[in-house]
Amino acid sequence: MSQPNPPISSTLRVRMGQEDAHYGGNLVAGARTLALFGDVITEIAVITDGDEGLFVGYESIEFLAPVYAGDFLEVTGTVTRIGNTSRTVSFEARKVISSRYDLGPSAADVLADPIVTCRAIGTTVIPKAHSRRATRTSGEVG
Repeated sequence: MSQPNPPISSTLRVRMGQEDAHYGGNLVAGARTLALFGDVITEIAVITDGDEGLFVGYESIEFLAPVYAGDFLEVTGTVTRIGNTSRTVSFEARKVISSRYDLGPSAADVLADPIVTCRAIGTTVIPKAHSRRATRTSGEVG
């Protein structure tokens, strides 16, 4: 088991739409952020092993600030540990643009200091039979 050097990471930037609002006041359910973490760890598995892998679970999840329809999230995952078939990833979601319904139905602000809305640690497993890690050519990541 080891930590990769250089670090392996993936980042997505996504706007939360009205279809993501689940609660009153245009509040987005935390599960939407977790779905984005799933997309990030899938990309990481493809980078490291050439296979989507199987997300097996979270070690921890912290919801730290609300997310609303119209907000933009930047979601990043960074590999913290590589096992024989597992990859442990540290996730962080940051609100980088905030909707401003108080000013108008389409008003928004770019945040000088992004707001961390969620942190988590999760693990994916790439079955040995699916990993193409051993057959990668030099120059490819992994």
